[in-house]
This record gives sequence, C-alpha cells and structure tokens, in this order.
Amino acid sequence: MPLIETENLTRLYKLGGETVTALDGVSLAIDEGDFVAVMGPSGSGKSTFMNVVGCLDKPTSGSYRLDGDLVSTLSRDALAAVRNRKIGFVFQQFNLLDRLDALANVELPMLYAETDRALRRDKAIAALTRVGLGERIHHRPTQLSGGQQQRVAVARALVNNPKMLLADEPTGALDSRTSVEIMALFQELNREGTTVVVVTHEADVAAYANRLIRFLDGRVLSDSRHEPVDAARRLEQMPKTHHGHQEAAE
Repeated sequence: MPLIETENLTRLYKLGGETVTALDGVSLAIDEGDFVAVMGPSGSGKSTFMNVVGCLDKPTSGSYRLDGDLVSTLSRDALAAVRNRKIGFVFQQFNLLDRLDALANVELPMLYAETDRALRRDKAIAALTRVGLGERIHHRPTQLSGGQQQRVAVARALVNNPKMLLADEPTGALDSRTSVEIMALFQELNREGTTVVVVTHEADVAAYANRLIRFLDGRVLSDSRHEPVDAARRLEQMPKTHHGHQEAAE
C-alpha cells in the first residue's frame, strides 16, 4: 500500500477577482521507503503539492490518502495528530526559535504530543546525537552555523519517528559542502526506512533522490526513477573547508 496516494487532486486559489489553478488533476502514489525529489519552476504547483501532502493545506477537489487514511475525513484534532506523528517537516529557513537552545527546539513537537518530560529530553538528545550535534545541545541558533541549524531542524523533524520527511528547499540557505552533508543525512535516514520527499529547484540536489517528479502548470510533467548520486561518496571527493571540518557528519 502506498504511503501517499493522491487522485485527481486540484487546488484553486482566489487572487483578487481571478481563480488560479495551483494543482490541476494530480494523481500520484509514493511508496513507503521512497526518496522523491519534486522539481518545477516557480508557480508549477510543487510547493502546493507538498503543503497538501503535509496536511498543511486542503485540496479543492480530489482525494488524498496518507498511510491508508482518507485525509478529508479526519477531524482537525486527528489531522494535527497525524501531522505531528507521521510527518517531519524541514524548511529552507530552519524555523528555529532563537530564544531556545537546540535541545528545547527539538523538544517542541513532543510538547504538542504531551510526551513525558524525561522521555522528551532523552529523545531530543538522541535525535541531536543522530544528526551529529550531541555536543551542541545547549547552543542557541545564533551560536550555530547555517548547516548546524539545519541539522537541529532535521533532528526536530525526526524526534517523533515520523514515517515521512518533507523538506522544502532544505539546502537553499546553505553552501555547497553543507548541502551535500544534509543530503547525505537524508540518504542515511532513507536507508533506515524513512520516506523522504524533497522539493527543490536544484538539479544537483534532486540527483540524490531515486525518483524525480517534475511539475509544470499544476500538473505532473514527468515521473522517473534513476540511480541516485551517493552523497557520502561525493563528500569524500570535495575539498574540506575549515567549517566543513566542523560540520562534517559524525
């Protein structure tokens, strides 16, 4: 059974007096364990697709099943629970709270899930250690580099052991070496069973996925599979910068 299954998905927006079609009859299935890159120019529908798949937005028509559940039938509370439990989000701008240290930022999704305080701390430490930041758990975002901040965001996304990681331009604010480090981390998580969906406009980032879906004008233009580039191997071939040393994956 696919993890994500959309059928004839449409999403219309009213802009001024006009109706804009962001998604136009999108039917797709993404299996558990897939690593998918979604590409397309601005306005192609790729971000709207991710928002619908992430249960952040509702389609105008069509159906969306997540892990077998018909999303449109879920109550607001059930939807929030599904989002918190099954989906981890990673964004271009990290979306960390500056006043909180890395540990507290990673604990946030578990606050919503009302996880026991001691367990919350243990799971957050484990997630930060998992992304190579075990020694920086009490650093605030302003004390971390961009790559380290994105690792905190990845740890936060992983802390509830979601089935799926949704990443919207996750390397957009990072330098090239740090970008490859983040993609190496995604590949590792994917090998361990996490389904990964990355929205990107960069072909070299999409190359790390094993499936590429291209959007244009709200429709799927193409859907193909390929042998992914090995990010860990690519890292070995890159020159090490001084901060690359600091940020290299553990």
